Amino acid sequence: MTQNRSTWIGCSLGGLLVALLALQSMPQETEGANILGVFTSHSPSHLIIHMSILKTLAEKGHNVTVVSAMPPKVTHKSIKHIVVPMSAEDEKILSDGMSGMVREKPSIWTTMKSIFSSLSLLIDRQVDVLEDPRFQELYLNKGNKFDVVFVGFFFNSYQVALGARFNCPVIVSWSGPPMLMVNEMLGNPELSTVPQMQIAVAAGKPMNFKQRVQNFASTVGFNALNLYLNHKYNGFYKRLWGNDKSMPSFEVAKRNVSLAFCNGHAISEGPIRPNVPGIIEIGGIQIKSKPDPLPEDIKEFLDKGKHGAILFSLGSNLKGEHIQPHVVETIFKALSSVKQQVIWKWDDTKNTPGQSANILYKKWLPQDDILAHPKIKLFINHAGKGGVAEAQYHGVPMLALPVFADQPGNADKLAESGYGLQLPLATLDVDEFKAAIKEVIGNPKYAEKLKAFSQLYRDRPQTAQESVVYWTEYVIRHHGAAHMQSPLVHMNFIASNNLDIYIITALILYILFLINKIVWKFVWRKFCGKSNKASQKKKVKKQ
Repeated sequence: MTQNRSTWIGCSLGGLLVALLALQSMPQETEGANILGVFTSHSPSHLIIHMSILKTLAEKGHNVTVVSAMPPKVTHKSIKHIVVPMSAEDEKILSDGMSGMVREKPSIWTTMKSIFSSLSLLIDRQVDVLEDPRFQELYLNKGNKFDVVFVGFFFNSYQVALGARFNCPVIVSWSGPPMLMVNEMLGNPELSTVPQMQIAVAAGKPMNFKQRVQNFASTVGFNALNLYLNHKYNGFYKRLWGNDKSMPSFEVAKRNVSLAFCNGHAISEGPIRPNVPGIIEIGGIQIKSKPDPLPEDIKEFLDKGKHGAILFSLGSNLKGEHIQPHVVETIFKALSSVKQQVIWKWDDTKNTPGQSANILYKKWLPQDDILAHPKIKLFINHAGKGGVAEAQYHGVPMLALPVFADQPGNADKLAESGYGLQLPLATLDVDEFKAAIKEVIGNPKYAEKLKAFSQLYRDRPQTAQESVVYWTEYVIRHHGAAHMQSPLVHMNFIASNNLDIYIITALILYILFLINKIVWKFVWRKFCGKSNKASQKKKVKKQ
């Protein structure tokens, strides 16, 4: 009996020791890290993605401080938030610029043009946030220490220098899939075979000749834009930190980016492309695994819809006042005539496009929660990346009315993939609009395509939230995780494209050609010269 007891105690102690060793060998959590988010883009849709990342980290017990250019719609009770708003005058300039874009046919070229006109304000005003005393107090106060800084990317690469400013690693948050300017910061290679964001290619198929021409032109355009912006970034960098001897050069500061969270999921969405380890895909980060209960008025409105319901929202940047009155009238005529219930996002609920028993106007909508409701049969949107992802996740067919930026490309992709249709907002026709609504709701092929996509979109080794937590804590644990950096980050344009090797190879080949030419001339003269002399002598003798 005593022997059995001793054996049992020995086994128990041995098992406990093994368990302790196993726990010790597991990655340790980074508890209570101090995290700073700097999101200066004046775009509510971008801020939703950025704040969804920070909310996830706050829920894991990290200490989160956020500086943004506008109040967030997504937040957490423990997040300390500092808002540095844009002036009313600048808000009006942006609003006028948006109205102008709505009147034009959407394309990548109208977007590029707007970047050099009204939207340039979005680029220029971001530096003002960093000069605000409320932001500067964060680093002037020596008691503030941060373990990592998140920078929300939107034409503001100079802000990655905040890593040097706060003496900590930098993580970039981007509201779309990997693109040229984000790839540059991580050393992610640009490949001519990978379509740019506005090129719609069916899954598993290569670009055709026309698409390759468009892709080439687009790449050249983005590279030219990048050169122009890098010139501006250097100016902003000097303006902010030019007199600070403790700050490195802009070129050195740019190499302090540990990784980038990109709002995409290439396996399901495409395009398939190779990425360096520092590119982490978190497509759908803003989507809840379990939807929150809907507000009572919205729930009641949806529940009484015998024929289902339609959600209509053109996003957070585009307001009713930006759309031409005759287009608003067209939309109202079409939506008020359908048999489905319609929830319409409209900013001024006191002055609506018209009254109809089947339309509910709301200034702000819990979009993800509404799309999860089983009554929703159609989502009419502007093809913004966030809204499209939410509809794809919940399997809701779409009708896209794109306006600018990545929206035309997103609309092309959803139509090409069979997830819905698209129409031009500026020239919307009542009959065409009604026919498109009827087609998408009535034809089951769209819902079936999205059901299959949704299964792919959800099938991941880690959820988007789990990826955010793991990789953020990984960067903190490994003090920036410099070992993950691509060598391309530390190579200039000449070295990264092997231009020096090509030039040296061309010179060597040219020298060899010259040497070969000289040798053959010598041989020719040596042997053919003798032959000519001999034949001349024979001719002389005969004479």
